[in-house]
Amino acid sequence: MIQQHEIPVQSRLYFQKSAKLKREIENISANIFEEIGYAEIVTPFFTYHQSFADKKLIKFSDKNNNSLILRADSTIDVVRIITKRLGRSIDQKKWFYIQPVFYYPSTEIYQIGSENLESSDLSQSLNVASKILRTIKLEPLLQISNIKIPKILSALLDLPIEVFKSSNIQKLLDLKIEWLTKLTYLQNVNEIEEILDIVPIEIKEELEKIADLARNISYDHIVISPLYYSKMNYYDGLFFRYIKDNSVIGMGGCYEYEDIDATGFALYVDKMIEEKLKDE
Repeated sequence: MIQQHEIPVQSRLYFQKSAKLKREIENISANIFEEIGYAEIVTPFFTYHQSFADKKLIKFSDKNNNSLILRADSTIDVVRIITKRLGRSIDQKKWFYIQPVFYYPSTEIYQIGSENLESSDLSQSLNVASKILRTIKLEPLLQISNIKIPKILSALLDLPIEVFKSSNIQKLLDLKIEWLTKLTYLQNVNEIEEILDIVPIEIKEELEKIADLARNISYDHIVISPLYYSKMNYYDGLFFRYIKDNSVIGMGGCYEYEDIDATGFALYVDKMIEEKLKDE
């Protein structure tokens, strides 16, 4: 029997310290965004248009029997609304949001994020995310990757993309290819420079993009992971993750939406709160 005071599994309750931290983190983030020219948007909880092969959506119908879901991703809704609904009447291209997404059966994930529709330079979004984390005194490991590299290597080496999706390192090492072994263990910018002369020409430019991004950001704790494959299906080039104690604190990347090259990121508020509470 469900008691009156129980809440669904993976839904969220904030009180005392956690409620205060949530408000402080969100206020700090909003102030940083506004200072550098971002405008805020809050999208509807309900949407007609979202689909994710790897996510279980919360579905129901409106009064006309049209299929509805609870918002499962903010990027898709923000970009669609800006370009389709507001684009003709407003010139603003840099937006931030502070809102949750939802997965079946009762998962709530609160996010602080942004979409930059005027630049494909990922360093801009990455520097904003890093500034927010530093301001609230969190400095997780920053992992930089490029999803084009595993895609290219999958075709070049005739390997299933699942090898990269599942991070099957041993499968790659078993091929006993010198440059691939070095690429598998690569972790910093200097190591990229050392292997550029021996890697296939098909991935050389993509590795250089990783190196350029790492040089153009202000962050101390960086690891390069060129073979990591993001499960976020709209990233199509450079992307990044913030990781602390095996938890993903946030992620972002480059993507294209109807011929618009854009970048964005999301920081996970609940993970940030957990890390801050550990420090107290």
